Amino acid sequence: MFPRTKNRKAISTVLTTMIILVASVVLGTGVVLYGTSLFQTNASGESISTTGTQVWVDSTLSSGWAWGAFDVRNSGDKLLSVDQIQVRGQAVPYASWYADTNQSALTNTQYQSALIYTSMLTAQVGGLKNGTSMGYPAVGECAQSQTNLIIQLTTGLRSLCFTQQSGPVSLAPGAKAIIYFKVPNNLLTSVDAGSASSVAVYAGKVGSPVSVTVAAK
Repeated sequence: MFPRTKNRKAISTVLTTMIILVASVVLGTGVVLYGTSLFQTNASGESISTTGTQVWVDSTLSSGWAWGAFDVRNSGDKLLSVDQIQVRGQAVPYASWYADTNQSALTNTQYQSALIYTSMLTAQVGGLKNGTSMGYPAVGECAQSQTNLIIQLTTGLRSLCFTQQSGPVSLAPGAKAIIYFKVPNNLLTSVDAGSASSVAVYAGKVGSPVSVTVAAK
């Protein structure tokens, strides 16, 4: 005769399934929150803000020449380098960038001034005018040269010196710059005047495109 076995209580299949589901949801939520936290931390550490973006096309020579400009500020807390300018998805070469990063020259008044177009110079193959009508800084501060743009944004303010670049423009946290750039030839023409064009500015993984109305000059 076999001894009677005692009944043992076990977790039901339904309860087991519920426990597994709850554990999965909790684990998944934790992973999402952790990932979001990392993303927010990185985003807050790296950030740029661009304002005053302008694009101008030459309407008189049918030359396919066009220029643009924008203000940019490192609004994050890490060193950043503006390393890409794109117009309609096409990259603008570094040699076509002209930047002023002099923090003592770029006062709040200068930085908030409207960015202006001067005029085209046929002798400089689409160069932006840097003639006497725009004024000059102190002697020796910015030599008159085809590698420099000397522009007075507002009457009564000192002229700014925009030097030709050969690579990315570095900005410390809080630092700002004004950048003029020559659009690749024939990418924008007089036909595009009055229409919208995208201009994208990037510093590593941060930045975004903006829509700008092309002005004829």
